[in-house]
Formats: sequence, C-alpha cells, structure tokens
Amino acid sequence: MTPVVRARSGFSVVWLIPILTAVIGAWLIFHTLTDRGPLVTITFHTADGIEVQKTRIKYKSLDIGVVETVSFSADFSRVEVRARLNKEAAHFLRRDTRFWVVRPSLSVRGISGLGTLLSGAYIEIEPGQGAAQTLFAGLETPPVLNAEETGKRITLVSHRLGSIDRGSLLYYQGVVAGEVLGYEMANDYRNVLIHAFVKAPFERQVRSNTQFWNASGIDLSLGPDGMRVKTESMQALLFGGIAFDTPGPPDAGVEDISGLVFTLHEDLKSIQDQSYASKLRFVMFFEDPVRGLNVGAPVEFKGIKVGSVIDVRLEHDEKNSAFRIPVVIEIEPERITERGALMKHSPLEAFQALVKRGLRARLQTGSLLTGQLYVDLDMHPKTPIRLVAAGRSEPELPTIQGNVEQMTVTMRGVLEKLDKVDFASIGKELEGTLKGANAFANGKEIDGSLTDLSASLVSMRSILKKVDARAEPLTENLDKALIAARGALEQSQTTMNLVDGVLDPESPSHDSLMRLARELATTARSIRTLVDMLERNPQSLILGKKPAGESQ
Repeated sequence: MTPVVRARSGFSVVWLIPILTAVIGAWLIFHTLTDRGPLVTITFHTADGIEVQKTRIKYKSLDIGVVETVSFSADFSRVEVRARLNKEAAHFLRRDTRFWVVRPSLSVRGISGLGTLLSGAYIEIEPGQGAAQTLFAGLETPPVLNAEETGKRITLVSHRLGSIDRGSLLYYQGVVAGEVLGYEMANDYRNVLIHAFVKAPFERQVRSNTQFWNASGIDLSLGPDGMRVKTESMQALLFGGIAFDTPGPPDAGVEDISGLVFTLHEDLKSIQDQSYASKLRFVMFFEDPVRGLNVGAPVEFKGIKVGSVIDVRLEHDEKNSAFRIPVVIEIEPERITERGALMKHSPLEAFQALVKRGLRARLQTGSLLTGQLYVDLDMHPKTPIRLVAAGRSEPELPTIQGNVEQMTVTMRGVLEKLDKVDFASIGKELEGTLKGANAFANGKEIDGSLTDLSASLVSMRSILKKVDARAEPLTENLDKALIAARGALEQSQTTMNLVDGVLDPESPSHDSLMRLARELATTARSIRTLVDMLERNPQSLILGKKPAGESQ
C-alpha cells in the first residue's frame, strides 16, 4: 500500500524552541551590554604589580573594577592598562580624576600599603571634576593630598633643596600645618621651586609678608649658658621640614596670595639678620695673619654683633710688588641706638667721628677649640690712626694688633731672650757645684763628726737614765718630809694654848706657826714644780732651762 504524503499548512510548534532561544540570547546580550560598566585606559611607566583579571580598581577600599588587559603603547614608552569599571562608577571618570598603584612603601609620611603584601597591589582612584573622559595618565606615586582637603597651595623658591622632600611637613608655631607636594628646578636652573599646601585653618595665617625658613636638622649653639640644642621635631630632623610665621596681628583678614612666590630662608637667624635694611661697607687691612677669619664671621662692638665679614681675599700691588689682605665688612647701623650729637649726622659720618675718637678694629679669637676669628671694634683713643689708603671705593677703618698677635710678639721676645742665655756655662757650673757637694758629703770630716755625735748621744742617754732613777726616790723623800712635818705640828698643838680646842690668836705660838705653814707650802710648790719639769725635760739638768719664748 502506498503512503500518502500530505503537506501541512500553518506554523510548526518546533520552531518555537530556536526562536525562544534567540530571543533569550538577544535579551542576555542586551542586558549584559547595558549593565556593563565603562572601559577605561590608564597609562603607567611600568606594569610592576599589575596582573590581568587579578588587580582590582578600588575607591575607599571598595572594589569598583578589575584590570582586563595590559599592553605596551604604540611607541613602547608606556604601559597601557585597560580596566572595566562598574556601571555605578561611570560618573567618576572626569578630567581631573587620578589613578595610581598602591604598593608597600616607606616615605616621610610613614609606612603605607602594608595590606598589599598579602592581597597584592591594586589601583586606587580619586574622582575629579571636569568633562567626561576614559583615557588617563596614572600617577607614579600616591598624591600627598586628596581632593577633599581644603587650604591654599603656595610656591617657595630656594637656592638649594637640602633635606626637603615630597611629603615634608610645614609647621606653624610647632603645629603641623601642611605638607610639601613636590619640587622642580626653576627656569634659570639656579634655584629650586618648592610646591606646598597649607591646610585649613592655617591658610588664614599665610599673607604677603609671611616668612618661611628651613626647619630641618639641629640648631646647635654654645654660649655662656652652656650648650643649647634646638630642633622643630624629630620628624623634621629625620625627613626635613619648613616653618613659617607672619609678623603683625594674628587676627588680620584673609589676603589674596595667588601668584606670589615666597622665599625659603636657610634658618630663622638669617631672617632676623635681613631685617636690617641699612648697611655700610668698610675695608680694613690687618697686619695679623687672617687664618681662621671666614666670610660670614661676626663683627662685634663691645661684645654686640653689629655686622659681618663679606669678603676676604689676597690683593697684589704691582707698584711695589707687595701683597695685602683687604677685609671687607658690612655694618648694620640700625643695630646701634644713637643719642646726642651723633644723631644729627649720617651713619657714615657718625663712624668717621668715632674713628677720630679712637674707634679701631682688631682680630680676636672667637673659639680656642676651632680657632675661628672675628672682628672686634672698640675704642682705643691712645693708638694712632693707621690707614693703608689703597684707593678702594669703601671707606677704611684703622686697625691695631689683636691679643693673639700681641701674645705672639711677647712670646717671640721671651724666646729670643732665652736663646741668648749661655745654658752650657750654667750647666758646667752646676755640674762643678754638685761634684763639690758630693765630695763634701762623702769626706772623712763628715764621717768623724757623725761618730762624735753618736758618742755624745750615748753619753746623754746614760745621764738621763741616772737623772730619771734619782727623780723617783727624791719624790718619796719629799713625801716623808711632809708627813714628818704634819706629825710635828700635831705634837706642838698639845703644847700650845688652846681655847675650846682652837689655838689662841693672841699667843706668840700662833704667829710662828702661821709663818712655818706658809714656808712649808711655798717649799712644797717649788718641789712640785721642779719634779714636773724634770719629768718633762730631764735634759734640763745638763742643758739648763729653756728661755720663756721657746716651747718646752
């Protein structure tokens, strides 16, 4: 039987499956395309720490994207990193947006990025302002300040950078008030421009007359009060720092300083020295050697600094083939308060009048330890005015010898006198004297005298022993005599006239008895004195009693 094939009209249900699949796929593609975030391209000098599908893009520690590809730029000078951000982060991509790689680092601000030791490096984003864009040049180092920080940006100029570095702190009255953003060479390549940021509320203290100085290192000074060590902070000591202050009332209004470039002074002392606007230059010619006198050495008057040395050099005079050493100094008259008639004259005329009265300059030693010299101005009216008159444009100050040179001249004179002494003859005479003394000390006369003296001492010792042996029996005999006298008195009492047991004062025996008692007492005292003297000085029996002025 032959099958009958009939054509079926209408839509087949089988086609629903591919159509549904296509619709679902198209919807997924549309959903994926619409929900996917923007693709951003960031260029860096190196791809150190960046890995495809591992390095994250973060904002405030939250993941907002991931790196998709890493490749070279067309000229191979940079590395192009393409990263896909979340859809919600699309509004971050503006003209001022900044990207940088976060790695472990050690800087003046401390240690940062330690968390990346375990999780790996990541790219940090800081949203900015301006038109939308997707191509950015990444920062090689993290920015010092974030975009949310308020304050003022300032520019400083200095002859040298020193220990100032990116991240060094700014101090106002010892309080951290800002940071150094970076530095660059000036157009003349002789100075350095330092860019810094002063945070709020300290930016109100920055005005056109604000003074900045380098606060790095240690300020060590040695004075009458001892050694003084001063530093702004340990962080400024290690990593450098800048301090600033503004003269005048602290509550002054805010001033527009845009476009100003401030001078960074070496230290606070240099600012104080520059506060004196009036300066006078003088030249001096010293006879003393100027070894130890350097440019910048102080010029003092009565122990107070009134200026400094600005030039010391050797000068040759072709006319007489002589060499001179002109020392040029700069005096600040404002350091001296004028009273009286000198106030009517100019500072130069006032100094010239002081020269006529005895103003002289001399070199003095500032430190015996370092040998540094300074110029000392003082009044010496009895000294002559000695001028070289070398034809220089600066007025000349007369000089005298310093204490060091005077001591040198004195020592030279003493040495010359010592050099004239005939030490050889003195030595020969001294040698002869010593030989004579040696011969006398070792001669026979000295030996005989010592023998006789030894014999005399033996005889003296024998005599003293005999005297000492007789002194004690003599004392015993005296005691016996006193006892006998007492017995005689008792016997005589019985033969005398007694009235109630008392001798009659009117009887003749009373006077005789009293005289006898007085004589016995005097005799006893004399004997006692003799015995005491013999006990102390037995030799007095032979040598006699010493005079009253000599000690016993």
